Amino acid sequence: MIPYIRRAAGLCLVLLVALLVNAARVMVIEADELDENPANRRIAIARYGQPRGTIKVDGRPVTGSRDSGQQLRYERTYTQGPLYAPVTGYASQTYGTTLLENAEDSVLAGTDPMLAPLPFWNDVSRARNPGGTVLTTIRASMQEAAYRGLEGKRGAVAAIEPSTGKILTLVSSPSYDPGVLSGTGREVKDAWARLNTSPHQPMLNRALRQTYPPGSTFKIVTAAAALDAGVVRDVDAPTDTPDPFVLPGTRQVLPNEAKGCADASLAYAIQWSCNTVMAGLGVKVGLTGMLDTVGGFGFNDTGLRVPSWVAKSNFDREMSDDQLALSSIGQFDTTATPLQMAMVAAAVANNGEIAAPHLVDRTTTSGGRTVDTTGRSSYRQAMRPSTATQLQRLMVKAVEEGTGTNAAIPEAIVGGKTGTAQHGFGNTGTPYAWFIAWAQAKDSAQPAVAVAVVIEDAEASRTDISGGGSAAPIARAVMAEALHLEATGRGRP
Repeated sequence: MIPYIRRAAGLCLVLLVALLVNAARVMVIEADELDENPANRRIAIARYGQPRGTIKVDGRPVTGSRDSGQQLRYERTYTQGPLYAPVTGYASQTYGTTLLENAEDSVLAGTDPMLAPLPFWNDVSRARNPGGTVLTTIRASMQEAAYRGLEGKRGAVAAIEPSTGKILTLVSSPSYDPGVLSGTGREVKDAWARLNTSPHQPMLNRALRQTYPPGSTFKIVTAAAALDAGVVRDVDAPTDTPDPFVLPGTRQVLPNEAKGCADASLAYAIQWSCNTVMAGLGVKVGLTGMLDTVGGFGFNDTGLRVPSWVAKSNFDREMSDDQLALSSIGQFDTTATPLQMAMVAAAVANNGEIAAPHLVDRTTTSGGRTVDTTGRSSYRQAMRPSTATQLQRLMVKAVEEGTGTNAAIPEAIVGGKTGTAQHGFGNTGTPYAWFIAWAQAKDSAQPAVAVAVVIEDAEASRTDISGGGSAAPIARAVMAEALHLEATGRGRP
């Protein structure tokens, strides 16, 4: 009998060891795979079992959480949701996360190891820390000025502090309330369907994710290329450019809306936006030279993050001379995001250097301990400092005496460039109105802000002045607010 007992005990011991080995395999080796399995509801229950961390603007929360009383307990809420949707994105129990809610998800959800009180605390305790806080670089009053200025029209505004790269304004219009997507159920699905089928595309982040032909605002880039390449040595000298100007290799004549562009100087061409002069200069610089310059400004960069990803602004790498001429005035296949064109203005304002644009100033624990800070870093040197100095003067003259007078601000130095981008088959579409600019208080050592405004549905004639008429006043309001914040000592978030 005893041998049978021993055999049974031995078998039980083997089974116990096998059970322990299998349990160890499941808990250690397969733990991550099981955690990520969509069928595992425990992860979602844990994720929404505590309030999500907050995103702040000017130190005030623009997001929150509410107790739904459901199994997925806490749902995201938004203060002034449409105003800040291009910054925050949404955090949905049904559709996931976007923009800052996505880029900073580990901090906001409490899973970032840096939120733990001790190293490896999360690994040992398997606990979730309270959600952290994301402090943005956005200035509330500037954001509101841009949003009011667009008045629901399709368009966008992006503003940057040139010296640091801090994104001060990021508005996309029309917008939407991210809060309608926070939970689960039929209402959320209906809201999702309604937003995604709307012809106005309210969920499209036009400031970061939409590219437009930049039109004549791109002439600043071409001017930088011509000056850096030595094609233009004196901005006030004639450029030997005929009017009418026939695109190279074709019989197509490039028109000017401005007068007096025949053989005009670079200074006159920027002031009054002469197509012929700038197209001719782009051809003289050549494709290689233009590609070097546009790359310095950030065009063709697929890796820009702020920390949300930014759509690539395009300048074709292979073109004929007639295509290069059109591209040099912001047409043909040249496209740019509003953020990219704000970076162009910032490069001029910051002596040719572009500071890396960023939306997050710092992140903290729920108790306020700093987890990470976004320091200033250089993105690219877009042009020589001497070139930037000359372009500053030309952009100021365009505002004081040229097409950009609607952007002038008393007691401030403002440089700007208008633009109207034609599009559609045969250029029959309503032109996009553009304005890029920078502003500096007369008693300040450096510019306070660089801004880009685009309006898709501008009711304007097909001239550069439409950018000055439709977009420039919005840029002026945003810049005036930036100067006010600086003057009152509230220029830093």
